[in-house]
Amino acid sequence: MSTTFKIYRNNKGKVRFDTFKLDKKNMGPMVLDGLIYIKNNMDKSIGFRRSCREGICGSCAMNINGKNTLACLCPIDEKMTIYPLPHMPIIRDLIPDMKNFYKQYKDIKPWLQRKPPYDVFETSKDNEILQYPSERKKLDGMYECILCACCSTSCPSYWWNSDQYLGPAVLMQAYRWIEDSRDLSTKERMEYVDDAMKLYRCKSIMNCSNTCPKGLNPGKAIGELKKKISEELH
Repeated sequence: MSTTFKIYRNNKGKVRFDTFKLDKKNMGPMVLDGLIYIKNNMDKSIGFRRSCREGICGSCAMNINGKNTLACLCPIDEKMTIYPLPHMPIIRDLIPDMKNFYKQYKDIKPWLQRKPPYDVFETSKDNEILQYPSERKKLDGMYECILCACCSTSCPSYWWNSDQYLGPAVLMQAYRWIEDSRDLSTKERMEYVDDAMKLYRCKSIMNCSNTCPKGLNPGKAIGELKKKISEELH
């Protein structure tokens, strides 16, 4: 069975589309398998990111047949049209520049924040940071995020305001730490995101939840984050 890959190419601003006709029996079943076959056998210059090939690392996020997804989880169809993630600067071909996305993630301080005497470094069992199963359950549906940016780059508010709006992926991770019972900077975290641009540019369009390749619901997390801030800060 044959398939056709129409691929966006961009080298130093020179944009074109290249079309490759492939025989599916020569490769694995996923779009990433097709891209790897093209790079190995047809055009070594094509640029794209990939790593784990198991839907865990998020490296191969791109827009395939009109939807942001992971190439390693997307089955090959009869016709495939492949773009990089939308509304991001392009380094080359299917490789977007993710610097701003990662900076925003760093800005929410995505690590456990404790306060002196820093009991995480104590060896005594009495200083263990306990978390009840009911508290741990609150993190389900958020900690699984692989930061592929599929959700953020499907959001119109992020397209036009990515310099200030944090976007669905980063906001969901901000809420993940706000809901973590072991963290001691909950109020400071809420105050940081409680901003007209950082948080409230979300208009609940729900493109983010529709496109998440891991089946998560960033839109719901953002709604719960807004509610928590309204109840506890305002």
